[in-house]
Amino acid sequence: MSMLRFCNQIRNNAPHSLRLSRLIHSLQFATVKADEISGSQPAEVQNLVQGKWMTGSNWNTILDPLNGESFIKVSEVDENGIKPFVESLTKCPKHGLHNPFKSPERYLLYGDVSAKAGHLLLTPEVADFFTKLVQRVSPKSYTQAYTEVYVTGKFLENFSSDQVRFLARSFGVPGNHLGQQSNGFRWPYGPVALITPFNFPLEIPLLQLMGALYMGNKPVLKVDSKVCIVMEQMLRLLHACGMPMEDVDFINSDGGTMNKLLLEGNPRMTLFTGSSRVADKLAYDLNGRIKLEDAGFDWKILGPDVHEVDYVSWVCDQDAYACSGQKCSAQSLLFMHENWGKTSLMQQLSSLAGRRKLDDLTIGPVLTFTTKAMLDHKNNLLRIPGSKLLFGGEELENHSIPSIYGAIKPTAIFVPLEQILKKEHYDLVTKEIFGPFQIITEYKDSQIPMVLEALERMHAHLTAAVVSNDPLFLQDILGKTVNGTTYVGLRARTTGAPQNHWFGPAGDPRGAGIGTPEAIKLVWSCHREVIYDVGPVPNNWQIPPST
Repeated sequence: MSMLRFCNQIRNNAPHSLRLSRLIHSLQFATVKADEISGSQPAEVQNLVQGKWMTGSNWNTILDPLNGESFIKVSEVDENGIKPFVESLTKCPKHGLHNPFKSPERYLLYGDVSAKAGHLLLTPEVADFFTKLVQRVSPKSYTQAYTEVYVTGKFLENFSSDQVRFLARSFGVPGNHLGQQSNGFRWPYGPVALITPFNFPLEIPLLQLMGALYMGNKPVLKVDSKVCIVMEQMLRLLHACGMPMEDVDFINSDGGTMNKLLLEGNPRMTLFTGSSRVADKLAYDLNGRIKLEDAGFDWKILGPDVHEVDYVSWVCDQDAYACSGQKCSAQSLLFMHENWGKTSLMQQLSSLAGRRKLDDLTIGPVLTFTTKAMLDHKNNLLRIPGSKLLFGGEELENHSIPSIYGAIKPTAIFVPLEQILKKEHYDLVTKEIFGPFQIITEYKDSQIPMVLEALERMHAHLTAAVVSNDPLFLQDILGKTVNGTTYVGLRARTTGAPQNHWFGPAGDPRGAGIGTPEAIKLVWSCHREVIYDVGPVPNNWQIPPST
């Protein structure tokens, strides 16, 4: 055997991790360099349909949220261009690309894809690439952006190997006679759609997309055009790790075009993450065939037992202002027991907020509210009797953030609890401002029913926190609230959900979860019962009288 043939054989038989490391080192899947995207070197984003990357004649120019330069060109499909996407959806049968009786080897395929992708994503060079890419389009600190990449990688590791087919685990129940047995199966919907927002451009779309694929569905994915480059690059990584090109369609478009695609393509289920207004419209248009993770006006209660003021202050600052408050789980309303008002909590919250600066993106652009809109909201709140500005409430200094976005300092406004509950104020106080903005109020023991009334009147029930180690207090609050992801105890928070527990709202039959086996099965599959009744028919059986 020649030395060349011998070396080739060694290479071909090398462990997958060794061969994968060469791919990792070169970032061969990537078509952009995160560090080089700029107005002088704009990146381009394509669409994917029926296994082929494509561009059209319509280009949407995305402005750099930090300086206003045109730094990304997105090829967008208009209403005249949706036909290939409609055809792709309609080609997928209702029983999906795989199910327990059809192509079960695809469960193993996606276990392998997840293993490879998780390994690849968490390799330092690739993790740094995606971290910086997230920062470019949804500016946040490196730590916050890296955490998003890390959680995504750990999710993929969680669903490696046999874990995908375990999602489709069935059960059997003995029947009434010999040969009869009922079996329950998790069944795909077939053609499905995902619409995801800007604030977590990798984690939200990737976790939901993989859940759809694991269960046997054929998804079309639309991500907010401002950040869609992140998932475009992630799809290329998944293809490099063995995902079939035809399994996912990826469309960039405006809202009207996507709505038309949903109506004509008729997906059997749509997952929407975003505003309540759009969520309600889609629920109507799609006749209820939808799962939602919509608005999050999230609350935190500091209980009567005071502990670890430094730590609680830091968590409150993180919950309200990390990612510039642009988390659906961000702390929007803080109920502070009067005992906390006697500590240094408020002083520390102001000091911690003051540490945040644009230079390291611990505060940054707000992508869905303008500076004027947020300052107008502040002024409206300050007209409420007894309200006062605690800190912030001003535009960021020395910035070049374009006027279509927002740029304000971390802001907190105190509003008396009695005023919050008044009909003329409640909607204003509980309006979600997707930015570094929170309301703080104070309550006494005798006012706990008022706090609970304020919570009962809210319409969004995503995350919440009860900061207390008093078991009776916790029991009372938990028994009278509904938020789907609720943290309790001294270290309770509202943000920073990892990949190892359910994240999603409660109190709404349309509510979607993310990240766990239970969430995947709830959102991306339905129940199918198959009853076997194979006999034998009893000896001497005769046709009975009619009934």
